[in-house]
Amino acid sequence: MKRRITLCILFASIAAVPGKTEKYSGPRPAKADVPYLLHGDDLAETESAEAREETRKDDKVYTIQGANSPARTPLAGPIFILKTDKLDATRLELYRLESKNGRREVTVMRKKKNVARPLRLSVSRLEEGLYRIEVDQSLENGEYTLTPSESNQSFCFQVY
Repeated sequence: MKRRITLCILFASIAAVPGKTEKYSGPRPAKADVPYLLHGDDLAETESAEAREETRKDDKVYTIQGANSPARTPLAGPIFILKTDKLDATRLELYRLESKNGRREVTVMRKKKNVARPLRLSVSRLEEGLYRIEVDQSLENGEYTLTPSESNQSFCFQVY
């Protein structure tokens, strides 16, 4: 009986010892600080743009030139791989954009009330300076942007 208990304790202690974590072996982004859409073993670069802030009466609107993003994904739950240099992956926010008059826009404030809320993201560190970003909900077809909070830098893509 003591021998069984000793063996059980031994196996439990071996299982509890942390082993080496597996190194990320998937595709790697070509550029730092640009999120890439993960499509199987391939990466597709998101469209980098600078959003312009406009004030219309009591509204605060951010606009991006062009009706549609050339970066496209068929996945309703896109996954991004991001190699960081200056960008903080944990400060990225995801917003849905509306296409109007040949450009994309999002209204963030209307009559001093916040109207656009960021969609939920999960960020996990794959290794030093490399992150996996997942959308926590299913996205409808349309235009979207990942943007660092407190910045007009935008990384646009389209779900089709």
